[in-house]
Amino acid sequence: MSLSLPNRPLLATSPPPTLSKAAIFGTAGLGGCLGWTIVHPCNTIAVRWNLASMQGKQFSIKAMVAESGWMSVYDGLSAGVLRQVFYASARFGLFEMGRDKLHEIRGKTDFASRVGVGAISGGIAAFISCPMEVCVVRMSNDVNLPKDERRNYKGVSDAFGRIIKEEGVPAFWRGCTPFVQRAMMVGVFQVATLDQFKGMYANALNQTKNSIPNVFCAAMTSGLLYSIATMPLEASKNRMAAQKPDPVSGKLPYSSTLQLMRSVTAKEGFLALYNGFFPYYCRCGGHTVSMFIIVQMLRDNYPL
Repeated sequence: MSLSLPNRPLLATSPPPTLSKAAIFGTAGLGGCLGWTIVHPCNTIAVRWNLASMQGKQFSIKAMVAESGWMSVYDGLSAGVLRQVFYASARFGLFEMGRDKLHEIRGKTDFASRVGVGAISGGIAAFISCPMEVCVVRMSNDVNLPKDERRNYKGVSDAFGRIIKEEGVPAFWRGCTPFVQRAMMVGVFQVATLDQFKGMYANALNQTKNSIPNVFCAAMTSGLLYSIATMPLEASKNRMAAQKPDPVSGKLPYSSTLQLMRSVTAKEGFLALYNGFFPYYCRCGGHTVSMFIIVQMLRDNYPL
């Protein structure tokens, strides 16, 4: 029996004309949420690994489990799922609407238009969901901090309320610039490479295009490329979201993406920006695979 999805491309061409805008956004958001529950542990490990050097520590999974237990990899899950409500629905919903609108205006959907719309929709979605991203980073990494520096958020609502009360609303957009830059690059790389890799694997491995094995191979290869390209921005976003003001001067250690990268490179070496790369790659590729398949299944079974 062949494991395959229907021949309708996964978010690569226009959706069925009978699918409403609400259904487009809703299925994208739900697919993103369900996909995130699968890869959240990879994200938690990637964040802790990446931020360990910022605290002058060596990260190891064995030590993490011994100190906090396996279930700690689900710290921040509520914030991560809530982030996907905004990020996934906006990113893929806006992408499909923008792509289809350009098709109406220009009479075609070419590579350049998909790349442009992918970058813009990714950037907008990241800006909208940045408050939840700050909560995800802080809640995921809190147990990795010294006990006297932990924020000890009780949940996403507590984190949200305390950030507003203790640091003000602008704190939600710390790390916004690298987060938006990363999201735009992910949009470009996914749009630019996913379809090409699906075709390549279909020919090279005799796979049925858009089958589950075909989507898995293409998404993991595409995810590898954009993980390599975006990891420094992911590291920058994590550090800026997690940073605390200096107790004496009151100034934050990082003010911009470029300043952060220069500072980290000078003090820790450029490769410090790639700490936690493997779990980050598993998160990127895994979320692409799971989300695209779940979204397609939801749309195939959506009552029209």
